[in-house]
Amino acid sequence: MKLTLPDGRVLRYCFYGPEDGLPTVFHNGSPSSRWKRPSLAAGMERSKLCFLVYDRPGYGGSTRQPGRTVADAAADVRALADAYDWERFAVFGGSGGGPHALATAALLGERVTRCAVLSGIKPRESSTGESELRERQAESAAHILGQIEAGGPEMPWEPGTPARDDPAAMARIRATFVDSMDGWVDDSLAFARPWGFDAARIAVPVGVWRGTDDQVVPPENAEWMLTTVPGAQGHVYTGGHLPGPGTYSEIYEWLS
Repeated sequence: MKLTLPDGRVLRYCFYGPEDGLPTVFHNGSPSSRWKRPSLAAGMERSKLCFLVYDRPGYGGSTRQPGRTVADAAADVRALADAYDWERFAVFGGSGGGPHALATAALLGERVTRCAVLSGIKPRESSTGESELRERQAESAAHILGQIEAGGPEMPWEPGTPARDDPAAMARIRATFVDSMDGWVDDSLAFARPWGFDAARIAVPVGVWRGTDDQVVPPENAEWMLTTVPGAQGHVYTGGHLPGPGTYSEIYEWLS
């Protein structure tokens, strides 16, 4: 599905979960796409929530927005919610989606009921330019694609049918690592510049989840959120950067 914004940009998105569920906007990680793998989609369907999962600018057919900040996500979320007549809604963000969920809670606080962040990141500094980022991320994508071509699964922690033999899995992989690097590059640039909002002024309930064995996002990122966002609640699960279905169910229940 797509939404044309007032400035002419297009947002691509999917709807998951029961139609009568609690409205929730889902902020993808970096990189990721609106097309969710079956295990995650099934958890959404079993929850009490319904989700709008959108591709940030530069991902999956959503029009690129060069120079965007983390805060710019709030305007896109407002447009999506308005399109569905959602006056109030929860927000969820995983990994690189965490800052965008916090931005939504900070800037649309009068409409956000709760904000959950999973394996989220704190502000970071970087002197890396766009061309160097593209080169580095292209190398990472090539490595992942090489593992897939060698018979690897879509997600290393979810072994099963080789992803190359699953057309739906390959579509998700191409959307994330092949079709465009723009969204991934622009996310990385946005994380390293001022985010455009004050996390210390967030007034909605915020839950912060982190894994005991996260090799991607160190625990100090969660600590930054817990010490910066007033009243933020910390939750620790056993596992790595992304958890199993039980933790997702816990998060969805908390958002309810």
